[in-house]
Amino acid sequence: MDLIAPSDKHIRQLMTWFEDEAQLAIWSGPDFRYPFDLSSFKYDLKLTSLQSFSGLSAQRELLAFGQYYLREGKCHLGRLVVNPEFRGQGLITELIEKLSAVGRRELAVSTSSLFVFSHNIRAITAYEKLGFMVENYPTKIPLDNCLYMVHRS
Repeated sequence: MDLIAPSDKHIRQLMTWFEDEAQLAIWSGPDFRYPFDLSSFKYDLKLTSLQSFSGLSAQRELLAFGQYYLREGKCHLGRLVVNPEFRGQGLITELIEKLSAVGRRELAVSTSSLFVFSHNIRAITAYEKLGFMVENYPTKIPLDNCLYMVHRS
């Protein structure tokens, strides 16, 4: 998987991966508008302030999307998603490993973190397999039923 800056074409495809507002909210977190259009989706992704990446196959198919930023001294991963056509093939592992490596290097940190809803068992299981562990967040998490997971390299 190659990580590159997302194009409008990638964003348009990404927009199709969410069938309803509930799916979008699980992925996007708070303050993401629904319904959306290309302009609102790009704005709510904060593409100008968050490092954002499309994960492409060798054939240039959009496989995944993810973001990172510095939070609590860690490379915090956000809005991780795999193309529904390619789920179950271990691509989330590749996305997280590559995104974390780039983010930790760019941010000069050795630890990665992420938030996940406690009912998203599939995601939690995937993150635990990668070595992420649930930890206490230093302050109150702004979302209900949300876990803070950390991976120490």
